[in-house]
Amino acid sequence: MTTKRLALTLLGSVALCGLAMPAFAQSGEVNIYSYREQSLLQPLLDSFSAETGIKANVLYAGDGLLERVAAEGELSPVDVVLTVDIGNLVGAEEQGLTQPITTAALAERVPPAFRDEDANWTALSLRSRVFYVSKDRVDATALTYEDLASEEWAGRVCTRPGDHAYNIGLIAHYIAVNGEEAGREWLTNVRDNLAFAPNGNDRAQVKNILDGTCDLAVVNTYYMGAMLNNDAEPEQKDWAASARIIYPNAEADGTQVNVAGGFIAKHAPNAENANALIEFLLSDEAQAIYADTNYEFPVVASAPINELVASWGTLKASPVALTEVAAHRATAAALVDELKFNEGPQK
Repeated sequence: MTTKRLALTLLGSVALCGLAMPAFAQSGEVNIYSYREQSLLQPLLDSFSAETGIKANVLYAGDGLLERVAAEGELSPVDVVLTVDIGNLVGAEEQGLTQPITTAALAERVPPAFRDEDANWTALSLRSRVFYVSKDRVDATALTYEDLASEEWAGRVCTRPGDHAYNIGLIAHYIAVNGEEAGREWLTNVRDNLAFAPNGNDRAQVKNILDGTCDLAVVNTYYMGAMLNNDAEPEQKDWAASARIIYPNAEADGTQVNVAGGFIAKHAPNAENANALIEFLLSDEAQAIYADTNYEFPVVASAPINELVASWGTLKASPVALTEVAAHRATAAALVDELKFNEGPQK
């Protein structure tokens, strides 16, 4: 280890969970920065270490990890960064924070739409922006994203603010499929179909269904599992019980998906171990655990799906490449501002 890298290790060791000071100097280790919560990731890492003998050291943080990697530069101790949202993955590549993943499992197990064509990042699980509809007030069993803009749903739709990453991903996907002008018209009509100005988080939208203030909420799939979980607050179980999930465009071109994913850092000191970790995370065993703990979908088709998630129906994921979706995120954000989406209906 160089003197500079040792100095950085000393500075970072306090923040890294369970990490002893000399950890980065040792072989047989992999250092991870993770947006995923410890309770979600630790079972996987325990299994990885048991199988490979490689010790996993982790820094958990809700935000700022990409900025940290960029600031650390070539002295960074991190090998693998686990994050969420295609914007973060593509952003890391654009900032020069990645290096190609070399394990053959990437091309063998991950569909091209869900990985970088130059292997700079990969999806590890899928989540989808879908419709939660009232069990009591909605009879429809099949809907499309276009339906959000139809007169039938005027005053009946609710969602969190349009500039949140979840909605930016959905809007960018719509633009990727239909073009910017069609996206502008669609988003205008969706705005005017809202029951009220967007506010709150995804769970709050499901509460709105129970309260009767909207009939259709645009929410990520996994919140249903989170609200029905044994550890969830009783009131959230009531929210979830009032709604059912419809996968938009399931009978057409497929439902929009976003991802949780990862990349190997450009200056990874343990690149070989980093590739071993990515390969493990793409195994059927790990895929099942990774998706199961957060009620997501495996990115590898052969991996089993959580029984509760499977009970919501079959996800037919849109084949649009995530890189293409990411290319329209700035346009999506600009449309949200231009149309004053967060102010709610304007007619």
